[in-house]
Amino acid sequence: MKKVILTFVVLVVVMSSASAQIFRLGIKAGPNFSSLSGEVNGVDLKSRTGFHGGAVAELKPAGNFAIQAEALFSAQGADSEINDLDFNYVAVPVLAKYYIIPDVLALEAGPQFSFLVDEAEEAFETKSFDLAVAGGASVHITKSFFASARYTAGVTKVAEDVDLTNSVIQISLGYFFL
Repeated sequence: MKKVILTFVVLVVVMSSASAQIFRLGIKAGPNFSSLSGEVNGVDLKSRTGFHGGAVAELKPAGNFAIQAEALFSAQGADSEINDLDFNYVAVPVLAKYYIIPDVLALEAGPQFSFLVDEAEEAFETKSFDLAVAGGASVHITKSFFASARYTAGVTKVAEDVDLTNSVIQISLGYFFL
């Protein structure tokens, strides 16, 4: 957790020396619609609604291409008739962005590294790290306000003894203050 925060702070400090036209810093938040893909002994898993929020930094080195890094708290999991599976992560997506309409509409994709911040009280021992692939789009409503939608598909299992991966749809509203 400390390494994630330190890495994000170093990224912000290094990028802040760049021109305001190529570097932006802001915040974002919104709902998560999450579920677990896979099977647990025939238990029916239902999606659950959570939330996410945190910091976002965008570096736009050339033309319509940008790199966006985020540090988010993300409440994920699934519901079942037996147990509710709650997973709270610090998620760090690092996305390549391409503006298909310059400075307005962008497509984004890349890996997401998530670190479990609390142990789920479940029938199985959860892993503390989750790797996922994320993809989505963002629309800049004004120079500062933006909205985004993203799908994140887990690549690693959430626990050793079950074949489950995270699956999350995120809808965000954000504000760039730099």
